[in-house]
Amino acid sequence: MEIDTTGGPGFGFEHFKELDFLRDKEVVLTFDDGPWPRNTPAVLKALADQCTTGIFFSIGKHATYEPEILKQVYAAGHTVGTHTWSHANLNDKKLNEAQRKEEIEKGISAVKWALGGISPAAFFRFPALQHPPEMVTYLGNRNVAIFSCDIDSFDFKASKPEKVIETVMKRLETKGKGIILMHDFQKHTAEALPELLNRLKAGGYKVVAMRAKAPVASLPEYDQQLMKDVKLPTVSTRPVNSVVTTVSE
Repeated sequence: MEIDTTGGPGFGFEHFKELDFLRDKEVVLTFDDGPWPRNTPAVLKALADQCTTGIFFSIGKHATYEPEILKQVYAAGHTVGTHTWSHANLNDKKLNEAQRKEEIEKGISAVKWALGGISPAAFFRFPALQHPPEMVTYLGNRNVAIFSCDIDSFDFKASKPEKVIETVMKRLETKGKGIILMHDFQKHTAEALPELLNRLKAGGYKVVAMRAKAPVASLPEYDQQLMKDVKLPTVSTRPVNSVVTTVSE
């Protein structure tokens, strides 16, 4: 599905009731908090084995830690959205409006940097699904779609992968469809996903891919701030012998 994000539409009945776009037995797979070593690649493999895709809401800091993994997410055909710079709760009263905007915008700039200059989709999810009204308005003005969920896997609370599968399938039995919230940051999610996908397939569920009609444009001041404030890895195209010289003792 192609999504026109003009005005910042909201998806996921946990918070947004206006857009009932999924048919019965249709699901959207979403993954928060990556990219992360081992777990994100394991999630990618499970999805590839079933020839299916999801939406990855990346934390900006994590993107700067693991840019090559995020590039793999994008190259595999998944949609890459954003999830703030540091996973701050934007409802925290200690944060002023400028700091809330910085969390959103610096996260966008970081994901763009990690993708080698490719802008992420205009898709955003608030950490802990905490939606300050003024930031909802801000994202609407930025033409960024906001994602809540219909089915929370609660994988961050699960003690084993079987619990993740049980939670998702039980909620699907009740709701029949929906946007599923998971975390590629979580080990149990990576372990659960192959069997969960098998269960979804056996149950007749169809995975729906959501794409943004246009990417989100990062703001130059936050691109510059990212480069100034964060120690990012550098890549040299010069040959080794022009960089390193052996000096005789």
